[in-house]
Order: sequence, then C-alpha cells, then structure tokens
Amino acid sequence: MELNGKVAVVTGGTRGVGAGIAHALAHAGADVVVCARRPPRTPLDQARFIPLDVCDADAVRAFFADLPRLDVLVNNAGGAPYRPLAHADARRHARVIELNLLAPLTVSLAAHDHLAHTRGSVLMIGSVSGARPSPGTAAYGAAKAGLESLARSMAVEWAPRVRVNTLVVGMVRTERSHLHYGGDDGLRAVARTVPLGRLAEPADVGAAAVFLASDAARYISGASLLIHGGGERPAFLDAATANKET
Repeated sequence: MELNGKVAVVTGGTRGVGAGIAHALAHAGADVVVCARRPPRTPLDQARFIPLDVCDADAVRAFFADLPRLDVLVNNAGGAPYRPLAHADARRHARVIELNLLAPLTVSLAAHDHLAHTRGSVLMIGSVSGARPSPGTAAYGAAKAGLESLARSMAVEWAPRVRVNTLVVGMVRTERSHLHYGGDDGLRAVARTVPLGRLAEPADVGAAAVFLASDAARYISGASLLIHGGGERPAFLDAATANKET
C-alpha cells in the first residue's frame, strides 16, 4: 500500500486525527500538504503546511489553482463544541454545519479537476455521530450524516475517474480527549464501553486512510469504513436481568 509519487492534501491536519492521517500518508511515501487556519504547534513530520480557511470559498479555489498536482484529498477539517440545541440560536448551529458539511463540498469541488486528471480519490472523515443520536452536538451529527450521503452521491457522479469514500470514525484518543471525556479516569471508563477495550489512536485512522488512498482499494468507491473498535455495546445488555453470567 505504497503512495510513492502521490500528492495528498489533508485539511485540518495539524493535530489529532488529521495529524495522524498526514503522518501515515507521508510514511507511505506521499508528498503531503497540510492546511488549516493556524500553523501546527510542533513541526510536522514529513509534511508541508499551508494556511487555509476551508470556509473561505475564494481562498480554497485559489489554493487548489496554485497546486500543480493532487492525487488524494482528505476532508478532515471539522469539529464542534458541546452545545445543546436550545442553548444557542440557529446561526451558531449553522456554522457547525458549514464547517463539517459545506466546507468539504467546497474543497472537493475545487479539487475535482486535479483529481480527475490523476484518477485520484477523496476521503471524507465522517463520524459515528452521523449514525446515532448526538446529544450536545446535534448539528455536528447531522452534518456528518449529510457528509456520508454526499460522499456516496459524489462517488457515483465522479466515477470512474475519481473514487470517493468515507472513514466513519468513533472515539479517538487525542491531545484534546480530556475535553470530551474527562481525565484519565473518564478515558478509562469510556474505553471500557468499546468492544476492543480502548479508544482509537490517530494512527489507526491514518492506516485506514492509507489503505483507501492506495491501489489496493482501486475498486472501492462509495464505501463507508467503520473505524470504531467494534461499535458500542447495547445498553440493554447491561440493564437486563436475564441470562447474566454468575
């Protein structure tokens, strides 16, 4: 699954999952360009940084117009603060949808001609929040559901020259995990809810990205690959009183 000679762009790739993907692509031999609004706090490993706000359509088009070649686009930029629906007006929730759904569309459209020329691929970074209730981040979950649908339609419209797939990511241990799950005790408690017994590492997502970007996945398009350690144990299994092991 080598990517020698390929050029990859990873949006929001300066930390967390994005940095893990950028590192994995570079390790596989790709020339990686990372773009985000702010520069990385620590030097990037084998990747170049170019500042870019993916919500600025004019800047996005100019960025790709200046890029001489593109083989792999990873739409990773996204996220949302914890915000119950009734605690903010619609405009705040709309900004979350803009970042997590409209921006990947804008970026993909700007990159289309490059990708069609190289018969490249797009990777959307989705979330399990798009397939289950997402209390506190409802707009984010709705955007990720839309992103997965967008990727499937894009895969049909842009075939056969461009492949489009989604990595549906579950809980990941990053430098910001404590903001979502609490300290070490919270992280351990959350990890116990995952069948594989731990949260994903950014490198786990990066390895999946390398696979889908490589020739090994040349016949895979319109697919959603679950990176969630087996999913979530159904709550009713722990609540039920029957069939308990003694």
